[in-house]
Amino acid sequence: MLPAMAQGATWIEALTLGREEILRLAARATGAGVVVLECPVTGGVHLAARGEITVLAGGGTALVGAHRPALEAMGGRIFHMGPLGSAALIKVITNMLSFIHLVADGEALMLARRGGQDLAQAWAAIAASSGSSFVHETEGQLILNGSYDVGFSMDLALKDLGFALGFGRELGVPLDLAGIVQQTFVRGRTAYGGTAQSTRIVRLLEDLTWTELRAEGFPARLT
Repeated sequence: MLPAMAQGATWIEALTLGREEILRLAARATGAGVVVLECPVTGGVHLAARGEITVLAGGGTALVGAHRPALEAMGGRIFHMGPLGSAALIKVITNMLSFIHLVADGEALMLARRGGQDLAQAWAAIAASSGSSFVHETEGQLILNGSYDVGFSMDLALKDLGFALGFGRELGVPLDLAGIVQQTFVRGRTAYGGTAQSTRIVRLLEDLTWTELRAEGFPARLT
């Protein structure tokens, strides 16, 4: 959070919070003469470092427009998702998908490895196929390198999956895959600790099968 310093100032939210927390803080801020704009980001720390992160904005149209130059200085693409609280929902949705993709990618790479495939070639073939994903093309490289260094923890993954499942209950949407992946991350946190990299979830499968997913030519960190 960036604290507002004066009456009429704008409070720009740059952390991932639940929708109810955003609305609660906005109500308090309004009483102090502060307007609130929520701006969670997505795309990974490597895109943030390059100023190319995707910004998900929630708030009034005029407010988003007034701050668009500042948002464009931080991010490559800006999406106005609707009124306050809308960005919190879509941010949770994108993170839910990324964790599902991460677990699925680990299973796919393990099938290739146990089937005798060259993992570098298998990664490239998947990346060029209908089965590819942003997670495969980015975090998949960190898995094959063995660093798992994505800059996101098991605890944070479980927090966001909890938000997603909460939205599912609220909106009447069965989130079967998200529920299964949440339990996988619970096991991952038990095995490796809450501060372990979220990509290390694939290590559960590596440990179970006594098979490492490693290939030459993949980076330890994304740039």
